[in-house]
Amino acid sequence: MYSFLFKKRGILYLEVMKLAEMFLDPILVGEAIAHFRKEKKLSQEVLSGLAGIGRTHLSAIERGERKPTLETLYRISCALEIQMSDIVREIEQKLS
Repeated sequence: MYSFLFKKRGILYLEVMKLAEMFLDPILVGEAIAHFRKEKKLSQEVLSGLAGIGRTHLSAIERGERKPTLETLYRISCALEIQMSDIVREIEQKLS
């Protein structure tokens, strides 16, 4: 559990959230990356080579078993010739 205080209209509230709500689901990240890879008609082998990461690493990211660092996400977006924000936007759409 995570809690924090906030004030609204002069009343102090205690907000309690589950920690699980504060973490990004790695499966959604992987699905977003896989979406763009397939849209560009690239295999995992080709994309991982262009991004300079291992194919097994990319595969684990796409399956949601690993979370990419910002550096890795940047490399993947460059290899896909898209902005990192495009990937983030896709993830945010999946969250809603």
